[in-house]
This record gives sequence, structure tokens and C-alpha cells, in this order.
Amino acid sequence: MHEMTSTRATLTEQQRETLEALAGEIRVRRPVVAFTGAGISTESGIPDYRGPNGLWKRVRPTTFREFLNDPEVRAAYWRRRRERYPQMVQVEPNAGHLALVRLQEAGLLSTIITQNIDGLHQRAGADPESVIELHGTVHEIRCLECERRFPAAEFPLPEGDEEPVCPVCGGIVKEATISFGESLVADDLRRALEIARDCELMLVVGSSLQVNPAAKVPLIAAQQGAVLAIINREPTPLDPLADFVVQASAGAALSYVADLLTG
Repeated sequence: MHEMTSTRATLTEQQRETLEALAGEIRVRRPVVAFTGAGISTESGIPDYRGPNGLWKRVRPTTFREFLNDPEVRAAYWRRRRERYPQMVQVEPNAGHLALVRLQEAGLLSTIITQNIDGLHQRAGADPESVIELHGTVHEIRCLECERRFPAAEFPLPEGDEEPVCPVCGGIVKEATISFGESLVADDLRRALEIARDCELMLVVGSSLQVNPAAKVPLIAAQQGAVLAIINREPTPLDPLADFVVQASAGAALSYVADLLTG
């Protein structure tokens, strides 16, 4: 009850009414599908990309072509990785991640399609088989030659600027994340699009819906007749198509919905 009271305090009356109507639709159209972006993880302390203080305002992202062609770019990439990864593994899931798990455990949510690479949905307790990571994960290292994957926590990184290589074939390795100019994993995208075509309600949380092809997933769901709900602090290009739009904290909004549906 205390959690419900504190959540209420961060939402306007109109937002609560919209979320109550959304909860009613989730009851009818269960199990629903969630599509999440960086905005669900900002409350865990991970910066988003496109917001006023977004990461891309401060750091120009490395393109896949640059990574492949320039050893100096790869050296800088691994220097950043050495600094960043120990911090990443200490990040904890927040109320938004936990609320989605509550919905999943209640049989109200089937799949989480995410643009995030942080693994926080799984850390929160989501069924790993139900999470589709369209942009990959920082928690694995992938060989670009033989396609083998290795747990990041167990992958040895050389000291200094020495470049790590695949321990099996000696090929170039990188985080198992999707860089600019790199194709998404075909099977992941295909599975996400199939789910979008079949779902009855898609719940978008914390995504600007500006990065394609991932942003096509909720668009296709809406075009196929699914109810589209968007919870995001900023407007998105799909707001005019959405049945529900709530510009609020992901944690507060999802916690309110989960409280309504699971008690």
C-alpha cells in the first residue's frame, strides 16, 4: 500500500486515469508484449542516448566500419570498455524492470523486446528466453570471424592498448552489441516482428522510437490492429498512432499498472 501511495504522488490525476484504462486493456488482451528503450534504465543510473543529457550529446559513437578498419579506434573502444564494464555490472534494476517482471509472473506479459544492452530485464528476474535484445548485450563478447560468443565476465582483456582476439580463431572481437552501420541479428529481428504482428497489445516503455529498424516493431504491431501504449518522458513519432500515451517516469507508471493488476 505504501508503494501504491508513493507512486500515486509522482503521477498526475490524468496520468493515473490513463494508466487505469490501460490496465483494463491489459486484463482483456493478456498476455501483452513490452518494447523497451533506454528510458526504462535511466532510473538505474544508465544515461540515455537522445535526451538533453544523452550520451550522444557528449560522445560520438563509433561506427562498425571504423571499428573494423582502424586499430586505433579498436584500442580506444577497449579502453572505454575496461573503464565502463565494471560499473555496468554493478547497476541494479529499478522499479520499471521489476514491475514488468510482476506482470510476467502474473501471466499478463509474454515477451520483452528491448533496445537495451544492459541485461537489466534478466537481472530483475524476467525469463531470459522471453527477452529479445535487438541491439545485443554488453555481457557477451562476440568474435566477428567465427561468431562464437563468450561471457564478458570471463573474457580476459589484455593490459594497455593490446587488442583482445578470439581465443578460438584469433579473429577480431567486440562486445556483442550492435554498432552504427552494423546489421541486427536476423533471427532476433525476425522473431520480434513475428511477435509484433500477432500481439494484441504492445506496451512501449522508455523508447524515443527513432532508431530503425527496431522502431518498426511497435509500428507494425499498431498497423496490424494491436492496441499501442507508449510510456515515455518525451513525445515519440508514434504518439499520434497510440491508443494510450503517458509522458511520465517509467518506474512510476509501470509500478502503478502492476499494482492495479497484481495487487
